[in-house]
Amino acid sequence: MNVTKTIDFREKGKVLVTPDVHALDDACAEMIVKAAADAIAARGRFTIALSGGSTPKPLYALLATEPWRTRIDWSRTHFFLGDERFVPSTSNQSNFKMANDALISKVPVPADNVHRIDTDHGEPVEAAEEYEEEIRKFFGPKPRLDFNLLGIGTNGHTASLFPGRPTLKVRDRLVVADEIPEVHMWRITFTVPLINDSRCILFLVAGADKAGILNQVLRGPHEPERLPSQLIRANGGSLIWLMDEAAAANL
Repeated sequence: MNVTKTIDFREKGKVLVTPDVHALDDACAEMIVKAAADAIAARGRFTIALSGGSTPKPLYALLATEPWRTRIDWSRTHFFLGDERFVPSTSNQSNFKMANDALISKVPVPADNVHRIDTDHGEPVEAAEEYEEEIRKFFGPKPRLDFNLLGIGTNGHTASLFPGRPTLKVRDRLVVADEIPEVHMWRITFTVPLINDSRCILFLVAGADKAGILNQVLRGPHEPERLPSQLIRANGGSLIWLMDEAAAANL
């Protein structure tokens, strides 16, 4: 793995820096392949929560190509979404559509292994409740994903946990809906406890526009209401910040 720098921020996680976005995607793909192999060997299946946004799209496309495509047992892989916009699944704003177009539809994963949030029917709160029910039915009383892929916004949000929102304080739910004024849209998102219980949490970050917020989140004071990404902690698992040199410029 082509890593140029490693920084241990203790409870905030370990930072791994790659030279550029191509090395970033290769490094993340390698981690996903290893996590999948380990999970399937230990528990017979691999569960991964995908992130939306522009950063992971090249990663998803990479995983659908050789040699990565044949290094994962897709028949035992289960896809989840860490958050979603409440738009039709055919909309270009849909996280599912992006992930499906780039990866899911390109690999031999069984349809029953794709656990998407239903945004084509009903209302956002109902969709969140149904997704939580599906997660509880799948995992049992203590849901724990093997791999949770996250991004970070320039305002410090992750998944759809936005600054100052009541969702940041939710501890008795796995999935919630929130109408976020900042983006004028309903979002459905994993809550902090579900994310933090994952075996591996990985923030994938690229670009100079993220350098400032990363410095605030990782080196600044603890202000989770303003910087929701600071709420993410590894509860018995690992927390990794994988970024390119441009994003890591201020660390």
